[in-house]
Amino acid sequence: MAGQLINDFKNGLWQENPIFRLVIGMCPTLAVTNTTENGLAMGIATLFVLLSSEIVISTIKKLIPSNVRIPSYILIIATFVTFVDYFLKAFFPSIAASLSLFVPLIVVNCLILGRQEAFASKNPVHRSIADALGMGLGFTWALTLLGAIREFLGMGSIFGLQILGAWYKPMIIMVLPAGAFISLGILVGIMNIISREG
Repeated sequence: MAGQLINDFKNGLWQENPIFRLVIGMCPTLAVTNTTENGLAMGIATLFVLLSSEIVISTIKKLIPSNVRIPSYILIIATFVTFVDYFLKAFFPSIAASLSLFVPLIVVNCLILGRQEAFASKNPVHRSIADALGMGLGFTWALTLLGAIREFLGMGSIFGLQILGAWYKPMIIMVLPAGAFISLGILVGIMNIISREG
């Protein structure tokens, strides 16, 4: 039992990492990771929605008729996304402004909807919690790493703290959409090399 929960958790962190291995949820990955703070905030928001919705769907899966399961999942996910959206606007307005419409778009993030269909609707609550934590944390660390690389190379800072001095000439392309594609491609390549050698 414990071994199965650990495997469910570890899957999302590395083997089936949503960003680097499954390559899903690319919209926020490419759009909001121009800073470390944005990447971390989007990751945490997605983790919360994924965990909450997997718990609810796994709990009530037998009550949902199969012909309306997808609309039901979307309604449940949208409820938690609305909570996150209002929470960010109330307590972290600058982050909410930076993430703008990408928080509401969590509703249609294929990572979240896919995990409801593939995992939460078929497994008990304890396994769904382990899966959501693994996938959510895997998504979060990937977005944060991508944001850190882009911010460091594009502005010379991490989490807004200037690390490189005035001598550094920022690579502006790294904070533009092209920088997201370049960084993601290199990181996916590194992950593939590590996985082959491991």
